[in-house]
Amino acid sequence: MNNRDAFFAAAAERILVTDGAFGTEIQNWKLSEEDYAGALDLGRDQKGNNDILALTKPEVPAAIHRAYFEAGADIAETNTFSANRISQADYGAEHLVREINVESAKLARATADEFQENDGKPRFVAGAIGPTNKTLSLSPDVEDPGFREIDWDTLVDVYREQAAALVEGGSDFILIETIFDTLNAKAGIMAVKQLEADLGREVPIMLSMTLTDLSGRNLSGHTVDAFWHAVRHARPITVGLNCSFGATQLRPHVRTLSELADTAIMVYPNAGLPNELGEYDEVPATTAQLVLEWAQAGQINVLGGCCGSTPAHIAAIAEAIKGLDPRRIPAIDPAMRLAGLEPFTLAA
Repeated sequence: MNNRDAFFAAAAERILVTDGAFGTEIQNWKLSEEDYAGALDLGRDQKGNNDILALTKPEVPAAIHRAYFEAGADIAETNTFSANRISQADYGAEHLVREINVESAKLARATADEFQENDGKPRFVAGAIGPTNKTLSLSPDVEDPGFREIDWDTLVDVYREQAAALVEGGSDFILIETIFDTLNAKAGIMAVKQLEADLGREVPIMLSMTLTDLSGRNLSGHTVDAFWHAVRHARPITVGLNCSFGATQLRPHVRTLSELADTAIMVYPNAGLPNELGEYDEVPATTAQLVLEWAQAGQINVLGGCCGSTPAHIAAIAEAIKGLDPRRIPAIDPAMRLAGLEPFTLAA
């Protein structure tokens, strides 16, 4: 059974659970700059470079993976949100991108395999690819709308390097997440398709959009349904939403995707909105009750948490949805569906 088939077999039996936030969990370890840097001697301050811990303090991400699996997660997302050449250049660590991603995937893979061997329940590893800190759609210079800090071919190459290393380390899927720019996501999709051609096999894709305003658009201006029209050709095994504003504000957009997408829906919201100190106050029981509404409405296939969520949040979600049927993936009538910033369906 290939990875796509294994995922859909598991998702047909129950609502799957993905893990929660990594950054806040790492903060709980109170690591020093020396902990981050280890013996790498990169010449720059490494504090806050969470991805590099796979090389310098691997017991930290390994322990976090373990905590989420113990809480009931079926899917581990690798600790590689910024493990790309663009983001790692800020730390002088761009030459370590392959090694960071390979080792991060190995950490998640080893823990996933251990839990699967213990109880026989399938566990998966999603190689996480963040959006980078560059955008293809927008200019950072208000006086020069046509200026871009990066071009398409460069970003495809950046994503391809990361995706290849994540697969090498044992990832089952590539998760292109926190998509604020749909064009960046399409570059990620092309990178994975190129990787598939190199490997001679499919590398299933997961896509997760993040909304930047309450009207339901990402930073590049796409609505949720326009975004789906723009990426459906990738045949992702999941499409959904993460981060954003918390579960309450995501409710109408989850419903839209659930009715529109002929694939699995995965949503992992923030634990509410941050307070004035940037901290998240939403307790696990509240988060679980809010996402339970999606499960009860038959709108969801995979649930988890993003910023501010903890193993306790994941445990509460897993317990709340236990025994509920997963969303049935709809059969969508064929049509020409296009997208600018808004969706457009050509009438038959």
